Amino acid sequence: MRKLVKILHSVAAAGLIGGLACYMVLLVAVPVEDAAAYAGLRAAISALSSWVLLPSLAVGLVSGLLSMIVHRPFQEMGWVWIKAGLGILMFKGTLTIVSAKADAAAAIAQRIAAGAAGPEALDELLVLEWGTLAVVMAIAVANVVLGIWRPRLVRIPERPRETSRAPS
Repeated sequence: MRKLVKILHSVAAAGLIGGLACYMVLLVAVPVEDAAAYAGLRAAISALSSWVLLPSLAVGLVSGLLSMIVHRPFQEMGWVWIKAGLGILMFKGTLTIVSAKADAAAAIAQRIAAGAAGPEALDELLVLEWGTLAVVMAIAVANVVLGIWRPRLVRIPERPRETSRAPS
């Protein structure tokens, strides 16, 4: 069970980092001025978020938490708790910001393609989107580094076990 959870966690991390990299490449690929192509690009980014980023993130978070359950020594290691905290931050960032920004930008791109708005309508959104992508990517890479490096940051003291004594 431990190896299965580890494989799922590793594959999910690869999917998440690869999905974020693809998202960034797609943002650079098509200029904002070509409204029809940009609307298609935004639809592709929205699909990438729905089919790659969010599932990878969910599998990574769940398998990480499961690994703490099936391998009890992880519960006493500080780096594991840091990874868990960063994973929750990454989940929140990806779910509430990256996915939402992709959907909002797709809607704005459709308005641009229809002539209802100009390309400048996306400027502020793009700045926020790039910032969020950079932060989520940094957290994802930090989680991989922590998982490989496993530094002895803090060791959580073991709780004393209660021993049952027979009444004398």
